[in-house]
Amino acid sequence: MSEFIVHGVPGSPFMRAVLIALEEKRQSYRIAAMAPGDSRSEAYRAKHPFSRVPLIDHGDFQLYETQAILRYVDQVFPEPRLQPRDARAAARMNQLIGINDWYLFPQVSVGIVFQRIVGPALLGMSPDEAIVAATVPKARVCLSEIERLLGDQPFLAGDGLSLADVLIAPQLAYVAMTPEGKTLLGGTKLAAWLGRMSARPSMQATLPPEALRQAA
Repeated sequence: MSEFIVHGVPGSPFMRAVLIALEEKRQSYRIAAMAPGDSRSEAYRAKHPFSRVPLIDHGDFQLYETQAILRYVDQVFPEPRLQPRDARAAARMNQLIGINDWYLFPQVSVGIVFQRIVGPALLGMSPDEAIVAATVPKARVCLSEIERLLGDQPFLAGDGLSLADVLIAPQLAYVAMTPEGKTLLGGTKLAAWLGRMSARPSMQATLPPEALRQAA
């Protein structure tokens, strides 16, 4: 069987989502660890012209963009299935994936997680409190909507784990480490969901580096 190689910066929530999916599928993989900034090298840009992570090699097949990678993983390794067969559940999963990519990451993670965790731990930066404060209202809207869509279900798109859970859990795990995230998530159904997700072996097997876990 072709080796599955995941290129990325350890601690990246998008890279972690791919690793979680592979763990859920009980598939072996190898991490090709990159340092911050390596994605801007000419060698990496030849593979990924947009200089983002992750990127995967699977035999002679190479692929970037996290959504595409996750869907590929789910098709190549079909069990357990991570995309609902029911049309409405699949649509809900895709809606939540869009919320992650368009709102949760660029509006919340960039404004709070980067300032509180990533910048201090990896770049020695001090948080910009004005950016954090301006992000909190956006975070409140985003987290409230994800919680509304979760409702009383065990998983974001229904009764079964889906790619929406796999993609959003690493993002919210970082948010929950910040003072703002603790306040916004405290006592919510979304916090309970995150607790269940964090206890899964796939999440435990893919924890971010200690430096990032200690930065909050």
